[in-house]
Amino acid sequence: MIYFHIPFCKQKCSYCNFHFSTSLKYKDEMVSALKKEIFLRKDELENRNLQSVYFGGGTPSLLSVNELQSILDEVLKYFSFDEKIEITLEANPDDLDAEFLKGLANTPFNRLSIGTQSFFNEDLQLMNRAHNAGEAEDSIKRAQDFGFENISIDLIYGSPTSNLGIWKKNLEKTIELQIPHISSYALTVEPKTALNAWISQGKVAAPKDTDQHQEFFFMTEFLKKNGFEHYEISNFGKPGFHSKHNSAYWKYREYLGLGPSAHSYNGRNERSCNVANNPQYIQTLTQNKLAKETEILTEKDQYNEMLMIGLRTSWGVDLILLKEKISAELWNYFQNVIKEKLQSGLLEISENHLRIPEKNWFLADGIASDLFYVE
Repeated sequence: MIYFHIPFCKQKCSYCNFHFSTSLKYKDEMVSALKKEIFLRKDELENRNLQSVYFGGGTPSLLSVNELQSILDEVLKYFSFDEKIEITLEANPDDLDAEFLKGLANTPFNRLSIGTQSFFNEDLQLMNRAHNAGEAEDSIKRAQDFGFENISIDLIYGSPTSNLGIWKKNLEKTIELQIPHISSYALTVEPKTALNAWISQGKVAAPKDTDQHQEFFFMTEFLKKNGFEHYEISNFGKPGFHSKHNSAYWKYREYLGLGPSAHSYNGRNERSCNVANNPQYIQTLTQNKLAKETEILTEKDQYNEMLMIGLRTSWGVDLILLKEKISAELWNYFQNVIKEKLQSGLLEISENHLRIPEKNWFLADGIASDLFYVE
């Protein structure tokens, strides 16, 4: 699978401290650089029949339809598309006007991931989003009118401007709109963000863990009752609408990441990361060089990553694959550290997979870290 990281953004959200380019002055150069990187890295994937192509990062919907299509055309010079390929575009609601969607409907793009965040203006204002609640709803309906049925939306819970009643209405709205996939995350307060400053100054209340726990568990039960499968801690999909792209990450499969800051993994022991700086990324590729650093993963790195990723999913960690990747010594270590958590019910083993029971998913990061091998 291929992932494009397109680091353009019109705004900096109050809860986000990632570095995005705030202008489009590099847009043409970025598209050319992406095409060059596709050519230079065309031999890195063993599987040349792609199951997924994902355009994400900042706001890839700021590219024109013609630019997006031209990037796909470049991919098709060196790869084939599976007949059931999932081609996703991340988009902000305010970018999905009728003209853009009409053009996009005539391309191979068949899935939209829309950064809705909330259907309430108070939440969106706190998050410093460019769209309002009405625009969020209208963008989804408009996309459906143009034939996009495979739609995922992002929703944020645990906001100080929200409560359980508002959160319930957010979820009810997704059911009303017949959304088949939801990615939902707790509002977190990161250092050096506007939200962190507002909380420190007493302008905004800090998110409460108890509220976030309550809203998380309400969401899991509510969505399951409405036909969703909770297949990863933060992801819910109707049958047939699970994200193929993200599922491949979680199953530890190879992927090629293109664009500034994009990560790649060869499915074995090699990971790489592109430089984050836009001008540096573009300049390096104009010299027919790759702007990336490569890391060789040790068996302990792979062990820790497989636990960290796999224990967030409903299928868990494939124990046969894990045993193949690590030494007998590390396998014995693993067998010892899971004993107590198996006995306490924090972990379970079924069909050669180690899982966290769903009732304990909110503790997943802590459970996984307790199993890590730390030298």
